[in-house]
Amino acid sequence: MIMTASVPADAYPTRGAREAAVPRRDPVVWSAPGAPGPATAAELLAYERDGFLPVADMISDAEVALYRSELERLVADPAVRADERAIVEPNSREVRSIFEVHRISEVFAALVRDERVVGRARQILGSDVYVHQSRINVKPGFGASGFYWHSDFETWHAEDGLPGMRAVSVSIALTENHDTNGGLMIMPGSHRTFLGCAGATPEENYRTSLRMQQVGTPSDAALTRLADAHGIRLLTGRAGSATWFDCNCMHGSGDNITPFPRSNVFIVFNSVENAAVGPYAAPAPRPEFIGARDFTPVR
Repeated sequence: MIMTASVPADAYPTRGAREAAVPRRDPVVWSAPGAPGPATAAELLAYERDGFLPVADMISDAEVALYRSELERLVADPAVRADERAIVEPNSREVRSIFEVHRISEVFAALVRDERVVGRARQILGSDVYVHQSRINVKPGFGASGFYWHSDFETWHAEDGLPGMRAVSVSIALTENHDTNGGLMIMPGSHRTFLGCAGATPEENYRTSLRMQQVGTPSDAALTRLADAHGIRLLTGRAGSATWFDCNCMHGSGDNITPFPRSNVFIVFNSVENAAVGPYAAPAPRPEFIGARDFTPVR
């Protein structure tokens, strides 16, 4: 079903005159204890505590080969590169991300429907879920740029209109995540504080933010306070491993100046009970390939 509802009261104000931190008002794990699914009770407790959950062997080596081959096919396809859903590096002009990949590729669509994947999302969010965003991220060696520190929810709330913190992301590694090739960094426990950022959202901010984010990023002082309070965890792992993380985790990644590529498939599941409304702090919603307006549950 495709629709946009009216905007309810804003529990998480952002993009104002000044930065402001407020406590999280939503649960982290929404399902009742013992809810069926792939995640164990201990894993859900760890996710609730830290805001993220590493899974060592999410998919098999054979599946890694299949998805990596599909990623390489998509990146090499001139029609895909010419599509607005393909984002290129500002300097090298190499493909950085391809959005809405579960609609472009049946191979990745099948991954989204895999019970090992969508089942965990349902467990964490306590409801049916839909795909708010999907993409493949390509981080080749020798200079691929990183993603600066941010909370995804801050952007999804401000620019896409997600009312509450009832979304979860999974990053599935298609290449090995070393401690040197621009891996994901998360501040454990940061998901319990919402940091509203300063500065108004320009029109069509997505056109620049997908290449290099500037609006919706925290100040150095705020990041220092969060890092002092929570520390920073660097997520590494072999191809086929995955990291699940809450929508409000403060996270980022560095540039990859090694010879070793770092590529992953990234899927955001949102609860059907948290469907997007009008944006809270932007002139208009981002395009649907970035923030979905089709709330059909994954089956």
